[in-house]
Amino acid sequence: MIDMATGLAQAALRAHRPAFVGTAVAALFAATVVSASTMMLGSTSGGSVDGLSPAARRRITENGVGDMALVLLIGSIYMSIFVVVSTMGTAVAQQHREIALVRAIGARPRQVRRAVAVQALAASVPAALAGFALGGLVARWWHAGMVSHGLLPAEAVFRFGWLALPVCVGVAVVTTTLAALLAAVRFSLLRPARALAEAATGRRGLGPLRGPLGVLAVAGACAVSVLLSRQPADEASQGAFLVLILFCVGAGLLGPRLIGPAALLVSALVGRFGPSARLAMRNVRSQPRRFSAAVVPLVLVVGFGLTKIGIRTTARHHTGSSGGAGEVWLDYVGTGLYAGFAAIAAANTLAMISFERQRDVALLRVVGSKRGQVGAMAAWEAVVVAGTALLLGGVIALGTLAPILRTAFGTAVPYLPWAVPTGIAAGTLLLTLLATGLPVRAVLRRRAVRVLAAT
Repeated sequence: MIDMATGLAQAALRAHRPAFVGTAVAALFAATVVSASTMMLGSTSGGSVDGLSPAARRRITENGVGDMALVLLIGSIYMSIFVVVSTMGTAVAQQHREIALVRAIGARPRQVRRAVAVQALAASVPAALAGFALGGLVARWWHAGMVSHGLLPAEAVFRFGWLALPVCVGVAVVTTTLAALLAAVRFSLLRPARALAEAATGRRGLGPLRGPLGVLAVAGACAVSVLLSRQPADEASQGAFLVLILFCVGAGLLGPRLIGPAALLVSALVGRFGPSARLAMRNVRSQPRRFSAAVVPLVLVVGFGLTKIGIRTTARHHTGSSGGAGEVWLDYVGTGLYAGFAAIAAANTLAMISFERQRDVALLRVVGSKRGQVGAMAAWEAVVVAGTALLLGGVIALGTLAPILRTAFGTAVPYLPWAVPTGIAAGTLLLTLLATGLPVRAVLRRRAVRVLAAT
């Protein structure tokens, strides 16, 4: 039984190597940030500050450095869960055909789940160990930046913390394994015939809990936003992150139901630019569930970036100051880390979708499509995905910022210099183009007949 499960895991790893490379990259980034946050928390609290002068300890307390490190640690753990669950879930979903086949020849559900757990461990353990070491380097840079921006006194010395090792290993291994099991448990319990049918056509519907929970998250975000509009500016600003997270959780849970209409709008505009654009439009419309998995992390990148930057630029526009230099620097560092998490999740998902469709790309070449036409189709798909993410992310950012800005400055409209939305839009488009185009280009370099024979 164990040999069969292990053999299944090894076969899936070989057949879906790109998917598990993506999972390992996500786990590596997550472990790095968690490790760095844990070390920073250890360097700014407890015994690490006992040897400092009373003035230095008072400065650390007044700046709230320990609280900032704790918030960043909690945020990094949350984002680790978000990214790893998204990436690992997509990786397991790509194996549904193999899972259905081994179920048809007699494999039991627990054997399938054990195989998936082995895959998760194979991807997460090496990534967690490497992330722990890289986290030490990031934490040292982080510490130096806090000293140079006045958040920490010069006498505060960075200390490498071994406590970060079990923390980042635990987060990476537990989240990856649980994500894999959750993604596999339902499919492993299906009857083989139904599993084969679903693997071929994809699952329809959101399930009995996902839809209501998504609606509840969006409704909760709207309710909190209304409540914040009646609070003082400082309290409203503190609650902005909760509103943003609730909106993004709702978008993730509702998936195709929410992202589908937005994608229809964007793809309808794109479809006017020729046959390759129309083919891309049909591909996105025919696979809303798959593409929504890539859009959701991008929505988080756009929404989070516009929200955090919009608060600062609007404050500077109305008051002449965006806040203390040290707090602003730390805020942007945190924004960059969270955007990095979401960008990795989106890039992994888009790359997995492209690798999964290598047979379709080869078929297009066999029936006479030129390489330029196939490449243009992939580029237009990236445009649709990026446009959908920008549309929804912008709506979420406006919904999050409105109550804060109204209480602070009497206007719900943020002030954003043209370079900010332009930069975010360009970065989102570049990410989708690379994540979609590179795998397609790799397939186009191979002979179409060989691709079809291998798949």
